[in-house]
Amino acid sequence: MKVFALLATACGLCGLLAVSAFHRPTTSPGITGNPRITGDYVEIRSCDVYTGPCFANGEMRLEGQEAVLTWAVRQGQWQGVNLYGLNVVAVVKADGTLGDVRRDPPPAKAVLVVDSAADAWQKDALIELARHLAGPLLKNVVRVERAPIDVNAHPSSCPAMGCSLVKAKGLVEIQTRCLGGKDHVCGNEECYYPPLTKIDQARPAYTVVGLFQGKGLGLTFDEGGRRSAYLGTFAE
Repeated sequence: MKVFALLATACGLCGLLAVSAFHRPTTSPGITGNPRITGDYVEIRSCDVYTGPCFANGEMRLEGQEAVLTWAVRQGQWQGVNLYGLNVVAVVKADGTLGDVRRDPPPAKAVLVVDSAADAWQKDALIELARHLAGPLLKNVVRVERAPIDVNAHPSSCPAMGCSLVKAKGLVEIQTRCLGGKDHVCGNEECYYPPLTKIDQARPAYTVVGLFQGKGLGLTFDEGGRRSAYLGTFAE
């Protein structure tokens, strides 16, 4: 109940009252020859992505080396494997500011967290899907973990599409809310850094909690309290 209370508090900042509960499908719909895969996407960074150029220039090469990318499959298959209702999370640590539009992607290493509800075939397909969608960011995967993963992105109670909650038990926790008037510091904010992967309906959001407690990257972090999130959908 504490988890849902947190999400309700975050969405309440957007003038919202109700929160939809987590739901993991118990059955998969039939897939008849359609290779398309779609789902929800949540990304947080260790720098502001919605910010003024002066603030971004001040953080560049000093912040933004970490990111957490989450894909929640809502429909479809990958490499012939049905991934309906499954999730995968990538935690990335780079040698420079991720998303610096003036540079190629810096060298990075990553930890993948794969939904423990996936069988062996689905696990491999989720890993390959994440590698395909994230490209060079996941070239060097140093560790793969299994954990229960719950993703509640774009709840129906949040029409501004800024609220989300992601939990990979014991490893990752993300909570976002919609941006509001008090989140404008200099009055010249924009989406300075684009999302790290190709997504649709990309919306910047405020990261309330951005926690990684796993192994493999030589660090743990809590990057809450930033305008550092993107929410959207993916389709491939």
